[in-house]
Amino acid sequence: MSHQTGSLSSNPLARERRGGQNAADEAEYDRLRGLARSEQNRRHELIGQSREAYQSGEKARAHELSQEAKRHEANANAYNKQAAEYIFRVNNVDQAEDTIDLHGLFVEEAEEILATRIQAAKRQRARGLHVIVGKGIHSENRVQKIKPAVEKFCRDNNLVYSIGSNAGRIYIDLQADGVGEVDASQHSWAHGGQQQGGYQPHQQSQYQPPHQDGGSGGGQQEDSGSGLFGLIGMLFGFLKKLLCGK
Repeated sequence: MSHQTGSLSSNPLARERRGGQNAADEAEYDRLRGLARSEQNRRHELIGQSREAYQSGEKARAHELSQEAKRHEANANAYNKQAAEYIFRVNNVDQAEDTIDLHGLFVEEAEEILATRIQAAKRQRARGLHVIVGKGIHSENRVQKIKPAVEKFCRDNNLVYSIGSNAGRIYIDLQADGVGEVDASQHSWAHGGQQQGGYQPHQQSQYQPPHQDGGSGGGQQEDSGSGLFGLIGMLFGFLKKLLCGK
């Protein structure tokens, strides 16, 4: 599969240092993307030469050049795959279990990784997935590319998603019914990253047996305060009768 090979306006590893990111990580990422670009450039040159040879009647030479171009395309795809796996691993080393960071990936790479991650999350019966897509600040013309691709992926795969106050993050609900975007307020889990402690059932108060009160039929137990006031009232009434009787 052929991927975009244009250089990034800013190295995604240098953009935000986190976890194990360092100069060596940046250099390795740039090296792999650079090798991919070189292979693609050579492919384009060979395709042009193949076309010229064919037009000149050198069909055997044209075929040879075409085959060589395909080999360079395969090399470019291999280098881009290595770069994608590398940056994904570095950017996600410290992420929560229910979060993935797609920064630095080409659109097709992001779609492939997202599909694999969602399949794994569904097998684990996960509640949802936080997807960091970026705001397009470092993309060409500052246009978001991964975000609309993730939204389309959700719609095409009948997934419910929402976009929080941070436009660079999408929340995919893997348990909700429906399809398409919903308001982020409907996803209380979506704002805090990984859920803490998993599902917490409501605690039930301990059972208290009915208060036995001299044949009263087992009414609800009174608290100590209400019982005391009732006793005082009874004593007051008894004293009143005695005084009136005198």
